Amino acid sequence: MSLTQELVDLCFREEADPGLPPSWTPLTDEDYVLLTDRLSAEIGDEPLWIFAYGSLIWKPGFESVASKRATIYGWHRSFSLKIERGRGSPAQPGLMMMLSRGGRCDGVIYRVADAEKREQIEKALRREVSNKDSLSSMRWLQVRTPEGETVKSLVFWVGGSSQRIVKPLLPLDEVAPILARACGHRGSCAEYLYNTVVHLAEFGIRDRNLWRLQEMVAEEIRALRAQKPVAADA
Repeated sequence: MSLTQELVDLCFREEADPGLPPSWTPLTDEDYVLLTDRLSAEIGDEPLWIFAYGSLIWKPGFESVASKRATIYGWHRSFSLKIERGRGSPAQPGLMMMLSRGGRCDGVIYRVADAEKREQIEKALRREVSNKDSLSSMRWLQVRTPEGETVKSLVFWVGGSSQRIVKPLLPLDEVAPILARACGHRGSCAEYLYNTVVHLAEFGIRDRNLWRLQEMVAEEIRALRAQKPVAADA
């Protein structure tokens, strides 16, 4: 891997939390209860699986009892979600991953204990869906396991109509400079990319675009570092 922890550390800087953008309509506790009711009814007595393709792999925020590789067909990872909070800022917006139409996405599905479906659904919702702009990006999709099994899974940030989605898709040579520069109060976009690639590898997954992107981000960080002036001796 070209992108190392040392290079990622160079991207970190202290950033204040700017708070929720004024255009957002935050979800209330009542909203989360209603959403949890709906999803619980939709899954019924079936096993509850949640599909992870990015940070949910290494920081899920909900509890599971099993995990396995799985693939979604007709969707692929893309850095298409503009963020100005978390791993970006209003002055230096970042990009997070979502699923966009076309191709395939290899990821991980996590099974929730049958007795804890409702509790874990709400935990996942509170992690992934913070405002009403996000609701259109949440859906159930059929995924395939390496054994050929088809599994119904809950997926977050797949398509949708959020105003934060960047269209058309950005080419990697435009994404890389953004990821190398963006940082927020929760860390940098470079760290997000690094953690995703590393943890995908633990499941034997190597996403071709992410692999190329980590090389490009590493090159961009080195170039930025080389441009920094060296302080003169006193």
